[in-house]
Amino acid sequence: MTFDLANVVGLLGSTVTIIAYAYSNMAKAMNFIIFNLLNLAGALLLIWSLTVHFNLASMVMEIAWTAIALLGLYNSIKRKTP
Repeated sequence: MTFDLANVVGLLGSTVTIIAYAYSNMAKAMNFIIFNLLNLAGALLLIWSLTVHFNLASMVMEIAWTAIALLGLYNSIKRKTP
């Protein structure tokens, strides 16, 4: 494995996704906007990394993860709007 920018970005994306998962399990009161923004950021960073080091299965998963995070973000913002 080369330690290039794409791998660094991918590792950062994985770290952000793990932070979101840890937050969802440890937060006393879950803020779904923060949770979905973290998941979205992690997925987008991983997608960027996958454009350099392509893997179809991982790309499909990250695209799905992005769609779910966007839907969750939309629903969270919609619930907060009066």
